Amino acid sequence: MPPAKKRARTYDPGRIRTAILTQLGHVREAVRTLTPEQFALPTRLPGWTVRDLAAHVAMGVETVSRTIDRDEPPRPELTLLDWPFATAVRADDIADGTRQLAAAHPDLDALFAGTAARLTESLATAPGARLLAARTGAMTLDDYLVTRTVELVVHTDDLNAAVPGLDVPYDRQALAAATRLLADALAAKAPGGSTEVRIPPYAVVQCVEGPRHTRGTPPNVVETDPLTWIRLASGRVSWKDAVEEANVRASGERADLGGLLPLLR
Repeated sequence: MPPAKKRARTYDPGRIRTAILTQLGHVREAVRTLTPEQFALPTRLPGWTVRDLAAHVAMGVETVSRTIDRDEPPRPELTLLDWPFATAVRADDIADGTRQLAAAHPDLDALFAGTAARLTESLATAPGARLLAARTGAMTLDDYLVTRTVELVVHTDDLNAAVPGLDVPYDRQALAAATRLLADALAAKAPGGSTEVRIPPYAVVQCVEGPRHTRGTPPNVVETDPLTWIRLASGRVSWKDAVEEANVRASGERADLGGLLPLLR
């Protein structure tokens, strides 16, 4: 008898909406403190300065209100777990749009303020089941908002890595949602029950084909913290480096996830 199909994880829409606005506010407050010299610093993203990256954070959230204003597509094209694997095709367009946006908005604080205001207004009346014509594919508003937590958390971490001492805080709900979505994406990419991936306190998933454990400690275990997991899933750090630096603990012959990562391209 085949194993029962896992029920898709659900997210509280109200908490996700609050998390997005809160994390956007954290980034805005940090960006306000940056000097021209800090804005010119390079980032992990090739060819992107801190100014480019900050503008991209606003752009990633602005897509919500912008797509709500478009006509609703006739049918969904992506589920939430499809999204991480649909982002790579847009990489070049995103880079070009980001640089144009940064050049067009010398006052980044005004850009962030406008983005937050438009998002708040759009979300006040838009139902979560409304379909959005996102560039990656049509999906529901509620699902698309969960993807924005990934964008915000990943790029908050990029900003913190680029500017020593910036220390932009992470909203707990945003970090939790981003961690869970990327953990579930791993389980979708490598279905199975031989390996348990633990990312306390937010997620535990079973993945990788092989013998399935039913009780006690599983033979193959991977454990890491949320930010390391997000860096692995987004390609900011390699599996080899994370293990060597003891940021990942992996035991068992099926616990090497290096060939499955990153998830986002």
